Amino acid sequence: MNDHSGEHESLWMATEIVPHFPPLNEDTTADVCIVGAGIAGISTAYMLSLEGKSVVVLDDGDIGSGETERTTSHLSNAFDDRYCEVARMHGEHAAQLIADSHSTAIARIEANAVKEKINCEFERLDGFLFVAPGESTAILERELEACHRAGLMDVEWVESAPINSFNTGPCLRFPRQGQMHPTKYLHGLAQAFVRRGGRIYCGTHVAKIESGDPGRVRTSSSRTVEASSVVVATNSPVNDKVAIHTKQAPYRTYVIGARIPRDSVRRALYWDTLDPYHYVRLQRNNDAFGEEYDVLVVGGEDHKTGQLPELGTPFANLENWARHRFPMMQDIEFRWSGQVMEPTDGLAFIGRNPGDTDNIYICTGDSGQGMTHGTIASILLTDLIAGRPNEWSTVYDPSRVTMKSVGEFARENLNVARKYGQWLLPGEVRTVDEIPPDSGAIIRRGMVKVAVYRSKNGELYEKSATCPHLGCILQWNNIEKSWDCPCHGSRFEKFGAVVNGPSIHDMKAVKSHFEEEVPREQ
Repeated sequence: MNDHSGEHESLWMATEIVPHFPPLNEDTTADVCIVGAGIAGISTAYMLSLEGKSVVVLDDGDIGSGETERTTSHLSNAFDDRYCEVARMHGEHAAQLIADSHSTAIARIEANAVKEKINCEFERLDGFLFVAPGESTAILERELEACHRAGLMDVEWVESAPINSFNTGPCLRFPRQGQMHPTKYLHGLAQAFVRRGGRIYCGTHVAKIESGDPGRVRTSSSRTVEASSVVVATNSPVNDKVAIHTKQAPYRTYVIGARIPRDSVRRALYWDTLDPYHYVRLQRNNDAFGEEYDVLVVGGEDHKTGQLPELGTPFANLENWARHRFPMMQDIEFRWSGQVMEPTDGLAFIGRNPGDTDNIYICTGDSGQGMTHGTIASILLTDLIAGRPNEWSTVYDPSRVTMKSVGEFARENLNVARKYGQWLLPGEVRTVDEIPPDSGAIIRRGMVKVAVYRSKNGELYEKSATCPHLGCILQWNNIEKSWDCPCHGSRFEKFGAVVNGPSIHDMKAVKSHFEEEVPREQ
């Protein structure tokens, strides 16, 4: 699903021409149908084409127009949920498999770029993990030991990160990490896939995914793709009502790109241990006059989707954090947000979809490491579809149950249950007269809750405030000018069109006082 609801532009959107792929206009068949043309979908399509499989890729937007163009493209085996936590919850062997899979993903991206001659600015560089000011370094000591037990023997303790503008204090150095221009890589990989006979259809909205042999993917234009296997690579699965959505939670994450003098900050990846944590990298750029400079790309300030923080705004908080540490920052040239899915047990879900026939696969739960997780999916899903064993399959199994994550599972789902309580509360405003231009709010009309958007010129647009996925009450996001679901992360642009799953339907027309009911699934 594409995600263009925001008023902001990412660095990658501004610097890349998107290849054009037409909509699907006839029924067709394939060995594999992939829903989603982001990093996971295109990488998996490319890998399957190397196996000689016929593959069709569908997306309702353009290539990479979902979360891939909203990434900061840190290619890292420094697992952001920490290897000491992975080992505690899943065991030492699982930590070793996680380290191996992310390391392999970075190498695969590098190999793909070389093999297909993709000029995506891939480079290897160090990554540095440091604690917040005043925080104990004990977490770093535990993580260093866990990294070594997981097989990352070259991770080492250093006295500080190589940043002149502030002292990070002791930190961990992760060598041979990576970064690249994500959309240049994705577009190059898509073109390599097409050269091998692959088919990509953009502007094609998937309305239904049916399991069975064969699987069937039906579009909103009444076209059908029949395939021996179906891969749902839409960040949040659009073919699943409950099974996966109770085991992960949607979060918004924010990014700014600030102009700084060329080479004023050493090129590396930087992460702190705050909760939510911050992440930093550099990207070379040129202005309209050809002058070279660097963009300091800074991300963080995560919060649950549809649940904006009460104090400050994420972009302002992010800029304050960055300017305090990087005083050479000049103008903010880019700012954008993205959506990450956080599994309650820390590990992504890649494999056969629970409750479906064995030929339906998903990739979700990226936990902020979508570039490597999407590439891991391309390797693992290709093996599963080809009938080959893969030792990563157990740790990423979507059907897994992790007893040590029960507390986090309960906390996230209690949060969801509380949000369903919005059904019982009054509206945010009493009348539409209280809604300012270019803003939205929820009003109550009897038993019905209505999402009302007032345009810049004063026109009112009304839709049902009930999320079409599982009936949670949507919330207005004044930063992105969108309607967001605080339960499972579906997002809709201000006029009601769906831009981010798990919902595959637009916001519904407003019903009468007596037609609207709390969905049965609740």
